[in-house]
Amino acid sequence: MLDPDYVLFAQVIEAGSLSAAARALGISPAMASKRLARLEARLGVRLIQRTTRRLAVTDAGERFHADVVGILRDVAAAEARVAGLRDEPAGALRVSAPTSFGRLHIAPRLHDFLRVAPGVSLELLLDDANVDLVAARVDVAVRIAREIPPGLTAHRLADSPRLLCAAPTYLADYGTPRTPAELTRHRLLAADGQSPWRLVNGRRSVAIDVQSHVRTNSSEIVRELALSGVGIALRSLWDVGEALAAGRLVPVLPDWQGPSDLAIHALHPRAPAVPAAVTAFIGFLRRTLDPAPWSVAGATRDRDSDPTANAIGA
Repeated sequence: MLDPDYVLFAQVIEAGSLSAAARALGISPAMASKRLARLEARLGVRLIQRTTRRLAVTDAGERFHADVVGILRDVAAAEARVAGLRDEPAGALRVSAPTSFGRLHIAPRLHDFLRVAPGVSLELLLDDANVDLVAARVDVAVRIAREIPPGLTAHRLADSPRLLCAAPTYLADYGTPRTPAELTRHRLLAADGQSPWRLVNGRRSVAIDVQSHVRTNSSEIVRELALSGVGIALRSLWDVGEALAAGRLVPVLPDWQGPSDLAIHALHPRAPAVPAAVTAFIGFLRRTLDPAPWSVAGATRDRDSDPTANAIGA
């Protein structure tokens, strides 16, 4: 620990008087004189000759002053380095994300983050369960949710629109539902915990009780089943946007979508000071995630411009 009397001594030499040094340090001249005398007594040498008119530094005082200035300079440099590390992304960073979203939209872009934050030791956990961030020691969680649990800070990254979709082969084999009520006569696909479906069309809303044609705990399996023509699924556009654009899936009941209250968030535990690595990773997500293609209007427009899709889904 740096001796505060060293700081006082250096300040006395710089200011040229005890009273000026005392004012700079926010103490009384009497206290400054007492502390300087204490330092000299501890060292066993006279550092400054004091007269009624001026201060004169002794030879020992000059040598000691040079050493003290060097010490103070080194301490200032050390503090600057520590402050720099605090602002520089570094150390362990534990990130949680949904399996499909992490695989499709985070993992392919991680090289960009690691290039600008080489001091970060990253751990990426993919899990569709909503893990307890504190218990699991998660620094940042990407979560697709309507509500934010208490104790967490949320950064909204993008909307998460959802629509009903199916492969053209399924619609060719089983027909296209014209109303939400007709969905109950079709093969529907949903992962465990994803029923009922809530669908909205303007101010109208319906709930569809889904008995999945294939039971699974994986949203990725639901997407693959839909792509292979097994049934109709309610999927986020970040998940099936490319398949819709390529015509491997087509919208079903495009006027009915999932409610707009679902969004993609980056979450972290509330804290007085957020680690630089956490701030850097959230900034990376903001820069690299492009929600522009995740548009219901774009998906339905692409379908309307596709004659094959119109023939199957009309």
